[in-house]
Amino acid sequence: MTDHRIWTAALVVIGDEILSGRTQDRNIAQIATWLNVQGIRLSEVRVVPDVEERIVEAVNALRTQNDYLFTTGGIGPTHDDITVDAVAKALGRPVIIHPEARGMLERYYETRGGLNEGRLRMARVPDGAELIINRVSGAPGIKIENLFLLAGVPHITAGMLDGLTGELEGGRPLVSVTIGGMVPESEVAELLRETERMNDGVAIGSYPFFKEGRVGANFVVRSEDAEQAQSVANLLAASLESAGYPMVPGGI
Repeated sequence: MTDHRIWTAALVVIGDEILSGRTQDRNIAQIATWLNVQGIRLSEVRVVPDVEERIVEAVNALRTQNDYLFTTGGIGPTHDDITVDAVAKALGRPVIIHPEARGMLERYYETRGGLNEGRLRMARVPDGAELIINRVSGAPGIKIENLFLLAGVPHITAGMLDGLTGELEGGRPLVSVTIGGMVPESEVAELLRETERMNDGVAIGSYPFFKEGRVGANFVVRSEDAEQAQSVANLLAASLESAGYPMVPGGI
């Protein structure tokens, strides 16, 4: 395959509740899936506590190493929602009340008790930021430079991602083809390695499992070229079957 631009993104998941286990993160998978459709690869994920210095450190490290950086969590109305302050500090910008965000919140809360001090916190942004529309709960997400600050609640995150669809420059999405069989991956590790080495632009992942007292594995062939992914998966299946391991298209 010819050389081409690979676009990458990183994700910072912010929240003590994630690290403590009280809340199980569901955003990583949906953001990774969404990014792939945009032709962007999720390269790294960091989970950090609600500590400004730790957020600043993660933001400054990852925003320079990737084309895009996403954060989830910490943009709500309470005192421990400090993502906006941390990102502003990382970028060397002051925090302001975004007039458009204030208007959105005023309209949303007009019949819900009005806009109080806590709710107004959700209109705070680093100076120069733009808004990501949130049709679910009124409070917008934030985009500034190559950073995208999203909500931590998964269904609200999904709505913000929907608002960003088609807005980011990316490459070609990865396509995957899966085959599987009752085969210990240790017995075919060299075959997997050699198949990947002989096919530029292809990555092969091996995912073992235990079923009905036997070990097996699913093998996932990934490529930006759908025909290549299918061709290499067919080749791998034929090689494994020749070695005595029947394969199931789609995996087990």
